[in-house]
Amino acid sequence: MSFTLATWNINSVRLREGLVARLMREEAPDVLCLQECKSPVDKIPLEQFRALGYHHMVARGQKGYNGVAILSKLPIEEAGAEDFAMLGHARHIAGRLENGVTIHNFYVPAGGDKPNREINEKFGQKLDYLAEMRDHFHANAPEKAILVGDLNIAPREDDVWDHKKLLRVVSHTPVEVEALAQTQDSGKWVDVTRAHIPDGNLYSWWSYRSPDWDGADKGRRLDHVWATPDIVNAAHSSRILRPVRGWEQPSDHAPVLATFDL
Repeated sequence: MSFTLATWNINSVRLREGLVARLMREEAPDVLCLQECKSPVDKIPLEQFRALGYHHMVARGQKGYNGVAILSKLPIEEAGAEDFAMLGHARHIAGRLENGVTIHNFYVPAGGDKPNREINEKFGQKLDYLAEMRDHFHANAPEKAILVGDLNIAPREDDVWDHKKLLRVVSHTPVEVEALAQTQDSGKWVDVTRAHIPDGNLYSWWSYRSPDWDGADKGRRLDHVWATPDIVNAAHSSRILRPVRGWEQPSDHAPVLATFDL
């Protein structure tokens, strides 16, 4: 069985229903993981998605904020949803495919503007969230699993447009990078995207604040696809769909894709 998986912070699934449908038509991933849906589950616009073959969904929703969903052409059953750091936010959903693969879809807190938990509660929440992710996967060793989502951290120097300038900017600070590394290590997760594209600058997010986002290219790789060691060799064809950032009324994130032969 071969399937292609995509992850995309959509920044409102209802506002960008047409973009989701366009991605489904043009790329046709078998599984599409969305973050920041900003919608209760019962308000997610499924009619058009179902018409395009996406008959299955597991999701957690929240009015106006957060929200995660896995839309699938393949049968999928819910496999859990965690409220890490007890924030009461819809930031995680897990689904299990018929072949036994578990997919974790995460939307890690952004962390606010100041990288100091003493003056910025949101930054503390982000670190606490990552710590509880780490502890969860230490206690529940994942197997035959994929973890995707907007993790809101660009870990490598070439995952940001300027490493030195961003060292004190939330999403690339050393304390966040270390927290993400510990979370990754806790489940022995392998960064699939960088396994396939090991060298060079690579981004999945460009700020709305830049009117010439493409020309300025001040991006960050905040969106990730990880896999457990037992299935990582089945992954191939990773790519980031940069042109999607240029669609009309876009999300500020671009989809990240990978294919698995399992």
